[in-house]
Amino acid sequence: MSIYNLPIISQEEAGRRTHKLVLRAPELAGACAPGQFVHVLCGTYHDPLLRRPISVHNADVKEGTITLLYEVKGRGTALLAAKRPGEYANVFGPLGQGFKLPNTCGSPILLLGGGIGSAPLYFLARRISETVGCQTSTFMLGAQNCDSMVCREEFAALGPDIRLATDDGSLGCRGFVTELFAEYLASSESSTPPLVYACGPTPMLKAVALIANKHNLPCQVSLEAKMACGVGACMSCVVRVKDGGGEKYVRCCKEGPVFDAKEVVW
Repeated sequence: MSIYNLPIISQEEAGRRTHKLVLRAPELAGACAPGQFVHVLCGTYHDPLLRRPISVHNADVKEGTITLLYEVKGRGTALLAAKRPGEYANVFGPLGQGFKLPNTCGSPILLLGGGIGSAPLYFLARRISETVGCQTSTFMLGAQNCDSMVCREEFAALGPDIRLATDDGSLGCRGFVTELFAEYLASSESSTPPLVYACGPTPMLKAVALIANKHNLPCQVSLEAKMACGVGACMSCVVRVKDGGGEKYVRCCKEGPVFDAKEVVW
């Protein structure tokens, strides 16, 4: 991991309160793995004091760029959204443990994203396509409404099987992405169990984990947690996981943010 001062190539709105930031970062692009994140200095070195953790939406080694897709939630991300091409972003990374990629394309692959949680799954989908060449991926994306849905065009370019759900029914099915997951499993005719990858709000991930566990499916989840340092020193982002017959706390930024869903104490 290193600190980079990266030139901004582009900054654009990608949805309601959502921005897509593309940075020139040849070295960092080659070092990133799907599911990892970077810590971004949004303002000056003291205001806001803390960096903001943002998942890597895409890393293009050929182009020498990384892309961050993030939601504007507070003062820090608002300052980041105000930056323009020609300016620089101070970025620390890559950080955390990413997704474990499939070794072969023998199993169907399901990627479930909720809201801005769809962001890191695009990088994962691209890497899966480039490495094992799976053509059996199904993308399930959920959001509050049509304006909050992100990445659907990018996922659609990777594969035809994309299923959408919104809380208000303004795009795709009315309901939650977990309902799409349950419906897929109920109607699937495949004799091979799918590999499940998910990222989104904790209640969604808990529901995904319960469904996956019921069907005995391998499932990896990328958890959300408030982080201060991003390197495991401050212990502000701990999550509970199983430890033999007991439980323990681990750092989301260091041992995660990606975990085996069966290991998490929900």
